[in-house]
Amino acid sequence: MENKDVVQSLAALAHETRLTIFRALVVAGPQGLNPGVLAEQAGIPAATLSFHLKELSHAGLISARRESRNLFYTASFEHMNALLGFLTDNCCAGQGCESPVTSTSQCC
Repeated sequence: MENKDVVQSLAALAHETRLTIFRALVVAGPQGLNPGVLAEQAGIPAATLSFHLKELSHAGLISARRESRNLFYTASFEHMNALLGFLTDNCCAGQGCESPVTSTSQCC
């Protein structure tokens, strides 16, 4: 993953509404969610949701698929994992981390 891709992805996630949308899609898994459900869960109007979905899609964090007349958005788990891998690559310079691993945190 290139630095510019990482910056674009982090910039897309650096907005509370987009982060909420992305996390909802991660929870939904591979089946994804349709825009109506996403708008309801995020508590935002459809036009606003459309803008945020476009930003997440442009960053490669989500994708859309059509099933008949319905549109479903899913998190791009491959992109998400690549982003996490980039952020933790060479963590602690190959040494053990000083902070203990807890159930809510990850460490190298």
